[in-house]
Amino acid sequence: MYILDPHSEAIMDEYRKQRPVFRAAERAIVKRLRESLAETGILVAAVESRVKTEHSLAGKLELKGSKYKSLADITDILGIRLITFYLDDVDKVASALERLFDIDWENSVDKRRLHEVDSFGYQSLHYICRLKESRAEDEAEINMPYRFEIQMRTLLQHAWSNIYHDTGYKSGVEIPREYIRNLNRLAGMLELADEQFSRIRSELTDYRRRMQALVASGNLDDVPLDGDTFRSYLDLAPFQRLNQRIAAINQAEIQEVPLIPFLAVFKTIGCQTLGDVARIIKDYSEGAYQIACYQMGLTDLDIIASSVGPQDLCIALVLKNGGGRSGLRRLFDHLLGPSESNDMMAELLIEQSSSFPFMNQ
Repeated sequence: MYILDPHSEAIMDEYRKQRPVFRAAERAIVKRLRESLAETGILVAAVESRVKTEHSLAGKLELKGSKYKSLADITDILGIRLITFYLDDVDKVASALERLFDIDWENSVDKRRLHEVDSFGYQSLHYICRLKESRAEDEAEINMPYRFEIQMRTLLQHAWSNIYHDTGYKSGVEIPREYIRNLNRLAGMLELADEQFSRIRSELTDYRRRMQALVASGNLDDVPLDGDTFRSYLDLAPFQRLNQRIAAINQAEIQEVPLIPFLAVFKTIGCQTLGDVARIIKDYSEGAYQIACYQMGLTDLDIIASSVGPQDLCIALVLKNGGGRSGLRRLFDHLLGPSESNDMMAELLIEQSSSFPFMNQ
């Protein structure tokens, strides 16, 4: 039970009448936020929203009802929280909101500027927003004259805030100083983790850009072989010429398939840079072509997979370097998964290898 003065009761009456407006606006605004973030490519961990309950509003009015002239002065009846994975994404989300809504800068607050040792979980960016009349898209938005609050913070800040509330604020019991100290130490660790996650992502982005530039420039010996660099290398279609030559045997069509599984194969056979892969293409393309001629010459295949070229390259390398049946078996296990049929294919290739001219060169 709350004891409210007549002024606060009038605000409560207005709230009860307008609650359907807030709820309809909540659905419309959250929908628009999700669509806008998706369009701009900003990935968020969660979008939360709520319309303040009558119980919560009554408690607020009982404490400081005289502060508000009307319901329109209470800016958090509708509250939305956007939770990001990274610190720097908070500012990206904020920029998106500034394009979508009119921001009440006087009442908005950036709590990230707090410097208290226990402020980590409260370092949210709070925007007080109003719908732009020119951007209203449906009746729920057109009928929403009230301001609303959008909070932005990271996933770790959100987790810490919930933990702190559960262990401290909501317990109703004053926490001894030794526990406060431990909580603050943990907050410092989480804040450092938040910063490091953003830093690592930024450094990885820079690394990928440098590697892409090196790949594009042709300095392949300077590019370590890993998932990112191999994908960039595949964008240059390094196996295309060999595949086209193989396809011409039967005038076949080439069907594109993912080639990223060959990364593990090339690393297994000792490749450390993209330059090593390029040398394999240069040194073993003729052998790969001869293997394909033998395999396709007795068939009428009119469609081949784009994996044929790199696979025959690896077969030629294994055969030429004396890898034998066991080497071929490991190759097929990598590409096709362990199977008894891999032994049969390896044995057949060993038998055929004496007919390949490159083996005698």
